[in-house]
Amino acid sequence: MQLEEKINQEIKSAMIAKDSVALRGLRAIKAAILLAKTEKAGIDQLTPDTENKVLQKLVKQRKESAEIYKNQGRDDLYQIEVEEQQVIEQFLPKQLERSEIEKVVKDIIQETGAVGMKDMGKVMGLANQKLAGQADGKTISELVKSSLS
Repeated sequence: MQLEEKINQEIKSAMIAKDSVALRGLRAIKAAILLAKTEKAGIDQLTPDTENKVLQKLVKQRKESAEIYKNQGRDDLYQIEVEEQQVIEQFLPKQLERSEIEKVVKDIIQETGAVGMKDMGKVMGLANQKLAGQADGKTISELVKSSLS
């Protein structure tokens, strides 16, 4: 089942259950999917990889907004962002723990023979491929930097 179909079914369920929190998050996903489809010259279906990227982008936006709201003392808006983030994360593949990501990064460094920061681009490219959808780019970047320096 495609993500869009799954989201539509979940929206119906959330409407019946009168779950406004889930409904907000699901509608955000649906809007992002529709936007991605129109950006890609009117394609009918997104690839699973593209769907994951859309979901990761939404989660990243929610995290950044929540952090800003928390710093400004806007707990009401902070809570909304966190709730939406939790709804969106349900549709992403399981995220790896930091130690698991670190192991993958170290394996890539050994495979490529990377020795310093000059090889960061090569390592990052492979790490982003291997960990697509399972880890965010910021964490990968931090671990690659610390391992190569």
